[in-house]
Amino acid sequence: MTEPSVSLEALRQRIDALDNDILRLISERAACAQQVAEIKAEHEPGGVFYRPEREAQVLRRVMELNRGPLDSEEMARLFREIMSACLALERPVKVAYLGPEGTFTQQASLKHFGESAISLPMAAIDEVFREVEAGAVNYGVVPVENSTEGVINHTLDSFMDSSLRICGEVVLRIHHHLLVGETTRRDKVSRIYSHPQSFAQCRKWLDAHFPHAERVPVSSNAEAARLVKTEWHSAAIAGDMAAKLYGLAKLAEKIEDRPDNSTRFLIIGNQDVPISGEDKTSLVVAMRNQPGALHDLLEPFHRHHIDMTRLETRPSRSGVWNYVFFIDFKGHREEPQVAAMLEEVKLRAAEVKVLGSYPVGVL
Repeated sequence: MTEPSVSLEALRQRIDALDNDILRLISERAACAQQVAEIKAEHEPGGVFYRPEREAQVLRRVMELNRGPLDSEEMARLFREIMSACLALERPVKVAYLGPEGTFTQQASLKHFGESAISLPMAAIDEVFREVEAGAVNYGVVPVENSTEGVINHTLDSFMDSSLRICGEVVLRIHHHLLVGETTRRDKVSRIYSHPQSFAQCRKWLDAHFPHAERVPVSSNAEAARLVKTEWHSAAIAGDMAAKLYGLAKLAEKIEDRPDNSTRFLIIGNQDVPISGEDKTSLVVAMRNQPGALHDLLEPFHRHHIDMTRLETRPSRSGVWNYVFFIDFKGHREEPQVAAMLEEVKLRAAEVKVLGSYPVGVL
C-alpha cells in the first residue's frame, strides 16, 4: 500500500470518529431540549417555547467562535437547523407566510425558523396577520421592504389596526432567474410572467434581452413558475425554490439589475421579545398637524444618540392630508436611553405605537 493510500485511509477513519462524536453531541443537545420542554410544561403551562432573543444569542456566539474553514454564515445555518430540529422535539413552531409555495417569503421563513418548522402558505399579507392574531399559528413572515423598490405598503398598513408585535427580521438576498419549461426555446419566448416587483427589479435586463416579450404580472413568482410549467413559448421570473418546485430550467441566472438586491422580511407574533444584546425597535407615530412636527419628532433621537435606520410616511386613516411615520432604530425599548427617548416622543406626538423590539437579523 502506498503512502498516500495510508494517509487517505487514516483521514477517513478520523472523519468517521468525528461523525460519531457529532452524532453523540447532537443527541445530547436534543435530550437537553426535551428536558427544557418538561420544565417549561411544569412551571410555565402554555408558556412560550420559541425564544427569538435566545436563538439570536446562540447564533451570534457560533459566528464569533467560528475559526473556519466553513464561513461563519454557513456554520450558523447548520446550527439553525440543529436548533430547529431540537425545538420541534419541544413543540413544533407553526409559521404562516405569504404564499404560495416557492415564494421568497417561504425561503425567508425557512432561513429564520429552519426546516423543522411547520410552514403554511397564505394568499395575502392580511391573511398572515389574521392567522397569527387568531392563534392558528405561532408566527407570521411578511415582506416589508426591498432595497431596489422600497417599502411594501400593504405590510405597513396592516400594522395600523393590528395588535401583533414584530419579533424578528430576516434579510434575504434576492436572485431572480428566467425560467422555462423543458419544451421552450429561448428564441420562441413571447410572454414573461412575474410579480410586478420582480419586473421592476429586472427592468433593464428585460429591456436589453427581451424587449418585445409581453410582460404579464401575476400574484407571485411561484404562480408565474406554475403557469410556465404548462405553457409553451413563455417564461417566468422566479427564484431557486420555484425552479426546483416546478422542475423548470434556468434560461438565464441572476437577472436582477442590482447585484445587491435584497428584501427584508418581518417575523410577527403575539409576544414581546426580551433584550438580546443587539436589537432594533420599530414604531408608528402620528404627529399633530402643525409646523415643525417632523423636527419635534426627530429631535429626541438626535439628542439621545439613537441611530434611526428607517423613516417612512403613510397616509393616516384619521383625516385627509394627515400622515403617520413608521420608524426603525437601533436599540431595545427596555434600554434606559431608548426608554427615555420614547417618553419624550410620546409627549410630543398625538399617538405612539411600539410595534416591537427584536433581535437584529443574524442570517
